[in-house]
Amino acid sequence: MDIGESTSEEAMTAATRAVARAEAVQYCSMLAFRDAEEARISRLDGSMRQLVERSAIPMSIGQAMGLSENQVWSRLAIADRMVAHAPACWAAFCDGVIDAARVREISAGLDRLEREESWQRLDETVLAYATTHTTAELRSWIKRFVTRVEPDEALERAEKAREQRYVALHHLEDGMSWLSAYLPSHQAAAVMKRLDRAARIPVDDEDDRTLPQRTADLFVSWLTHGETTDLPTVTGDIAVTIEADVLTGLIDGHAGSSDGEWSAPTSWILDDLDPDDTFWHRIITDPVHGNTLAHDYVGRFAPETLAKAIRFRDGVCRAPGCRVPAERCDLDHREPWPTGPTNGDNMWALCRRHHSMKGHDVLRWILPTGRTVAA
Repeated sequence: MDIGESTSEEAMTAATRAVARAEAVQYCSMLAFRDAEEARISRLDGSMRQLVERSAIPMSIGQAMGLSENQVWSRLAIADRMVAHAPACWAAFCDGVIDAARVREISAGLDRLEREESWQRLDETVLAYATTHTTAELRSWIKRFVTRVEPDEALERAEKAREQRYVALHHLEDGMSWLSAYLPSHQAAAVMKRLDRAARIPVDDEDDRTLPQRTADLFVSWLTHGETTDLPTVTGDIAVTIEADVLTGLIDGHAGSSDGEWSAPTSWILDDLDPDDTFWHRIITDPVHGNTLAHDYVGRFAPETLAKAIRFRDGVCRAPGCRVPAERCDLDHREPWPTGPTNGDNMWALCRRHHSMKGHDVLRWILPTGRTVAA
């Protein structure tokens, strides 16, 4: 077929599968060469001779395929892992159903799993997703799969990884450097969300910096001055998904970001969040079907939409007889946070005077449930 004739969707699909099969042939030829060389070397006399000959295998493969020795080792490890623990996916690769990029992601998931039943489960379920989604989507799906099927192992790895957190500085050319940090994912997400939102507010009409430039300048300002200097403080707004059985403590587990790009142990999210800086949305899902069961705000201050709704609903201060407009009132928790949740049922508008009186237990109010509460 001429290149100019490949204009239909069927032709593009056929070409894609042909490329995948060719990639599989490369992997299979590497395995076959390695295994043949291992068999030959095992018949040689002398352990030192065998050691030297064996160490030359990746170099020989690399020279034939234009790869470095590290790339050869990596591909052989991927192939060995797939053959041993995901035979169905490996067969699909050889048939051109999935490509090498997806095989690498599946292999990485296998490498993070510890149990044979988990490997089998991944092999049985991942193919349907891998054939209908992009590589990036597959990567996120596998992250969620790993933390779901082996939550105990995932928590142990997460705790070990958190112990390795650090900040590093690497100087480059042209007067520039990289300042990087290895942080728990939920903290890194909160930092980046707050930076991004704050950077989107120009200092004035003459601020012609790009968004990346403002983000970088704000980052430096916060770290060197401990304040935003010329930019107002802006809070983050982040959603995490927690399955119901994890939230209730039936099993250990991770909370995942709404975009599926990161996850962290649920205890980190619930115990370590800073509600004054970042507002968290907790989305509770059915562990079987993934349906949304509830949406909670995890933080002290109401997000903008909830705050407006409460003020519209109340109209004025809810203290008996007070007519201060709600837009000039504080939003108070009837049952104090964090015991009481941040939601419409537990929040109302109180003017500053009545808010202070309630806070000092001078006055008490009756909740709709009949309970008497004070701050």
